[in-house]
Amino acid sequence: MAATRGTVTEGRSSADTVAWSTRELADLAGTTLNTVRHYHSLGLLDTPERNRNGYKQYQVTHLVRLLQVRRVAELGVPLSKFEAARRDSTGVRAELRQADADVAAEIERLCRTRSDIAAILEVRAPIDAPRGFETVAARLSESDLALIHICSRVYSASGSSRLQEMVAEEPHTLRREFDGLSFDAEEAARQLLVRRMAATTSNWRWAEALWSSEEFRSSDLAREEARKIVVASVNELYNLAQRDVLRRVSSSLRDEPAAHPGRPGDAPSLFDVVA
Repeated sequence: MAATRGTVTEGRSSADTVAWSTRELADLAGTTLNTVRHYHSLGLLDTPERNRNGYKQYQVTHLVRLLQVRRVAELGVPLSKFEAARRDSTGVRAELRQADADVAAEIERLCRTRSDIAAILEVRAPIDAPRGFETVAARLSESDLALIHICSRVYSASGSSRLQEMVAEEPHTLRREFDGLSFDAEEAARQLLVRRMAATTSNWRWAEALWSSEEFRSSDLAREEARKIVVASVNELYNLAQRDVLRRVSSSLRDEPAAHPGRPGDAPSLFDVVA
């Protein structure tokens, strides 16, 4: 660090003083040049004297002030309240409580992210696997994965958990048969698949009991909005024959509510409006 030499002032030689450049001051405070300049613009840091070359010469008082501002900023207190906070910290308790809540939420998010990363690494799942579906993602089609991503936003936490169970329960052979159904599949193939899908309780692509139920639907969405999102997604993600099969399965289950207690028999069918 540069030392300024001169006469003795108030019993202390100028040889004992220091003068830092802006970059040196920023490094000492563990911050950046732009941050120092920003604090100057806000009036939080006084402008120091300049030497003969025009360079700023920061002193210990500037370093202390900068460290104080940085400390308050680190706690999440608005810089506009810096002076008030230093005079009376009780006046910024609301800001501190909010900052604490924000930190807690960020910690929760980071913990969830770490858990997601661990799950993906453990089973070598696709990087874009929806949360909770890591173990089955590699066996799902692109269309199924896309629908799950969307449903995870439409459903509540309990609905998403039930969806995970249903996807995991779906027989692999049935999934592959549905995935492989071509858009021009013959009637016999469609009828056979309808019977097989209607016989299982894990027909998650039809899960009207989820999107239509107040318990399962996200509180951010009205029923009609949820329906529109799911319908549009199914129409875009699956081919004509697949949508035909899903429509027939839905009708079959609606006509036999006693055999499927999880399905309200008088509920309007989602796939009645699927093209």
